This record gives sequence, structure tokens and C-alpha cells, in this order.
Amino acid sequence: MKGQALTALAVLAFTVCMCGSGALASPHPQSKERSKSDADINAIGNRHVVRDVNFYSVEKEKEIGKTLADEVERSSKLVQDPTVTEYCKRVAQKVANNSDAGMPITVHVIDSNAVTAFTLAGGYQYVSRGLLLRLENEAELASVLARGIAHTALRSATKEATKAQLIQAATIPVVASGPGSSSVSGVSLTIPLSQLKMKRDDELDADYFGIQYVYKAGYDPECFTNFLQRIWGSNAAATDSTPKVLSDYPPLDERLAALRNEISKILPPRDGAIISTPEFAAFKEHLRAQKSEDLKQPTEEH
Repeated sequence: MKGQALTALAVLAFTVCMCGSGALASPHPQSKERSKSDADINAIGNRHVVRDVNFYSVEKEKEIGKTLADEVERSSKLVQDPTVTEYCKRVAQKVANNSDAGMPITVHVIDSNAVTAFTLAGGYQYVSRGLLLRLENEAELASVLARGIAHTALRSATKEATKAQLIQAATIPVVASGPGSSSVSGVSLTIPLSQLKMKRDDELDADYFGIQYVYKAGYDPECFTNFLQRIWGSNAAATDSTPKVLSDYPPLDERLAALRNEISKILPPRDGAIISTPEFAAFKEHLRAQKSEDLKQPTEEH
């Protein structure tokens, strides 16, 4: 039973940024109904954003998350450079302090040129060096981390694992594969259509609350939409043939429309919003120099 729970949660590690956008856009994006509390940025940290049934206690989620994190770290090379890791942790903590997350946030950097990031149960986040090199300012880094923190606040992984157990056997399944799909070690898994719909809703929720956390932490929320449009949008063609019903991400234009509506309605304009900092510029230069040094290293002969 424990192994089954870990497998279920492993495939429900929520991706923050991969190469697909979940294309085929709906011509009429529909905004999800939000409660008054959800839209109250002054209530952040003092509101209950988790409303769905969840079979896992917070302590159990932390325990499972730690086990999954240990598995990731055994199979992935992590960046150990404190200049990189400590800066990411400081930005993450700043966002977490202005969020609804009910558990600690742990951030690690994967030493990979892939443009990817994911969040496990229990507040464990991983971002790749390749993604960090694509970011243009500190507010974009805060945006990446905020989406993962929103998934932690929403307890998305254990909530989806709970829903998966409740889905009726009669649900019509599909096999999800490719960018953004749920898989373990490259093996595609059969996922019911209703579960894919739930995952799309969770991604919209992560956008909705994530951009609030970015705003509350003092950053310019426009950087959140810029990040989505540039990172997802630049690779949208890769998934243009994927129907929305088979994707675990909402269409990019639907996400952007919802975010812009949210910015205009509940995030008041203000002066002095942070876009970037001298610290980010030094961090980015350090990453570039580090990559250049790696390229100079001789390739081992086998």
C-alpha cells in the first residue's frame, strides 16, 4: 500500500515549467468561479484555500514528500554552488512568507540544461539550471517558485492522489505521454479523462494563487504572465496537435486571459513593484560563467 501511494504521488509531481503549452485553445475561455476569500489579497496567509477531500494528513504528506525527494536526489545531479542555491532559497522564502503554504518550502537546483521545474508533495521544489538561465529578472524567478508554492498551499499532489482513488472504474481512460504528461521513468500511464480535467483545473489554480503571492511579495505581476508567454509560448508548436481534453495543461491563451483578468480586477496598480535586483544580475552572470566553465571541461573517453 505504501509503495502504491508513493507511485501515485510520484506521477502527480506538478510540473511548473516544461516545453509544452497544452495547445488547441478554447475560443471562449471560461473563468473559474472564485470565492470572496480567494480574491482577497489582504487575507493571504489567513485563509483556507484547500477545500477538496484529502486522505492524507499534512504530516503524512511531508513524510511522503521527503521519501520522493530522496529518490529524486539519488537519481539527479544537484547544483551544490551556494551562490546559486542560497539565492534561490531566499527568493523562495520571500514568496512563501507571502503565501498560504502550510508547510516549509524546500528548493533544490538540478544540474541540467533542460528547461524544467517540478513540485513534489510536502513542499519540495526542483528547478533546472537550464530554466534559471532562461529567466530575465528576479520577478520571473519568483513567479516560477510561486507556482510551486501555490501547489503546496493547495496540497495539489495529495489532493489529486485522493481524487484518483475516488474515480469510478467506469471512467474512460486515455494514455498520456509526451511533454507535460504523467509518467515514471519514461513509462506512460493510463489516466482517466476526468483526472486530466482535474489536473488542468489545478494548474489554473496554481496560476491564480501564484500570481497573488508574487504581488504580495512585492514583485510586478506582469512578469508572471511574461514568463508564461515566453517559456511556454516559445515551444507551443510542439503540442499544437494535442486536443485540450487530452492535455494536463489548459491552453496557454486561456491561462493568460485568466491571469490578465485577475491582474485588472484584484491586483491594484502600485509604484515600486520589483522587477529585478542587482543580486539577480550577479546570480545570472554567475550561472553563465559556470556554464562556460562546464563547456571547457574535457569530455571523458570511455
